[in-house]
Amino acid sequence: MLNSLSIQNYALIDTLNVTFNNGFTIITGETGAGKSILLGGLGLVLGKRADLSSLRDETKKCIIEAAFDVEKYHLKDFFIDKDLDFEEKTIIRREILPSGKSRAFVNDSPVTLDVLSSLGDRLIDIHSQHQTLQLADNDFQLKVIDALAGNGTFLIEFNKGLLSYQKTQRELKKLIVFQENATKEYDYNSHLLKELEVAPLKAGILEELEEQYEQLNNVEIIEEHLSKGHSLLNDEQIGIVTLLTELKLASSKLAAFGQQFIGLNERINSVFIEVDDISSELQTLQENSEANPEVLEQVNTKLQLLYNLFKKHSVGTIEELIDIKEKLAESVSAADSVESDIKSKEKELQTKESTLDDLALKIRKKRNKVIPELQKQLLESLAQLGMPSATFKIEINPSPIFNASGKDELLFLFAANKGSNYGDLKKVASGGELSRIMLTIKSILAKYEQLPTMMFDEIDTGVSGEISGKMGDIMKAMSANMQVFSITHLPQVASKGIHHFKVYKEEEGMVTHTRMKKLSTEERVRELAEMLGGKDISASALAHAKQLLG
Repeated sequence: MLNSLSIQNYALIDTLNVTFNNGFTIITGETGAGKSILLGGLGLVLGKRADLSSLRDETKKCIIEAAFDVEKYHLKDFFIDKDLDFEEKTIIRREILPSGKSRAFVNDSPVTLDVLSSLGDRLIDIHSQHQTLQLADNDFQLKVIDALAGNGTFLIEFNKGLLSYQKTQRELKKLIVFQENATKEYDYNSHLLKELEVAPLKAGILEELEEQYEQLNNVEIIEEHLSKGHSLLNDEQIGIVTLLTELKLASSKLAAFGQQFIGLNERINSVFIEVDDISSELQTLQENSEANPEVLEQVNTKLQLLYNLFKKHSVGTIEELIDIKEKLAESVSAADSVESDIKSKEKELQTKESTLDDLALKIRKKRNKVIPELQKQLLESLAQLGMPSATFKIEINPSPIFNASGKDELLFLFAANKGSNYGDLKKVASGGELSRIMLTIKSILAKYEQLPTMMFDEIDTGVSGEISGKMGDIMKAMSANMQVFSITHLPQVASKGIHHFKVYKEEEGMVTHTRMKKLSTEERVRELAEMLGGKDISASALAHAKQLLG
């Protein structure tokens, strides 16, 4: 419910602070007194667009703040989803700066106008005679039927299942598209994969093959240098091994003359062993080195294969080819298995569709069951509101597709008079009739679910005193379970309120201000009397006003 409203520097309002209570609240005032200004300010705090023309003093910012008790509105998930702090006493603030910029806050957290508007829709329903398009909306009509049918739990379960069903549909479509594309590319990808599978792809293989190729391709040069090296080491006259043998013999004799010669001898022995080992390795390499055209051809073939693959795939390393091979393998494997994946997904979709069909059937049965009761309540209420001949034709029929409210098509037609043809509400009902129908429907809804604060803006325009009194009775009955406001010019409605506020203009020097105050019982009597007979209040008007107030 709306607990309080504070407005600063807006239109004709300099400063306004007002506190509201639960139940049925009446707001009255002469035409032009500023009731529309009050609604405009409230609209801003609920997310409506603003402009600089709304500033009373264009050098100062406009601040509008509203406090709400949201305990009963089940909004905790909304606050979590929007990353807002949830408070049972929630404060919404809107600021319009002289620069033209606008800021909005919920519990001191900045929010966008979209978030503010979405929250506002859950807190206050402002309804005027010109805002009856909702009546022709099938979703709204089904909401009324579902409220009577108690379909809330089923609809939550259905919507959860529908989201899962739609997700599975998207996954199946993705698989089918993948299959179509994979079929076109399958042969080519398989060919590329086979080429890579026969290639010697392993880390270091390129360097290894290139080294092997160089050795095989230059075997004669290698043999020549190995032979020359072996000769230099082993020549009988000047070979290094021969000379080192003589050096080793000399150093061994010196070792007998002291420690310093022992160390020298050991170093010479070490050099001899190393050179002798080199000599042996040179001989072995020379013996094993021989031309092998067949192996050379095999190595060259592998290298050319790798070079061709580098060029074909526009890469330069074995690791990149291995990565491409793995991706191709995945693609080919996926193409091979996609058929079974599609069948599995189709089976999953059928299961979910069957579950949704069962739920939709339960929802439909409950809807059909309460339609007679809804028609009865509508006709009884409209008869009291001066529409005794009004009738409705309401039918629920199966729909071929799922939607957010089940799998139904709703026929909701209206005839205002006997013998009239049924038609869409917005086409065959007048503005006054639509207002009374909307009031009736909202009053029925209020019996079955928690509605936001309801604000009726001159919904009783153009109806007789007797009918307006009945409309007042309906709004008062609604206020037993919710907060209801009625902005009205009719004393028959105003007398039904529990709380009564008056909006009026006051001049201070050359400046006009819009004010708002809560009326006492005595002030209510005078306000009703003035609404009945004008500024010159007569004794009969006062008596009638007291009679209306009971």
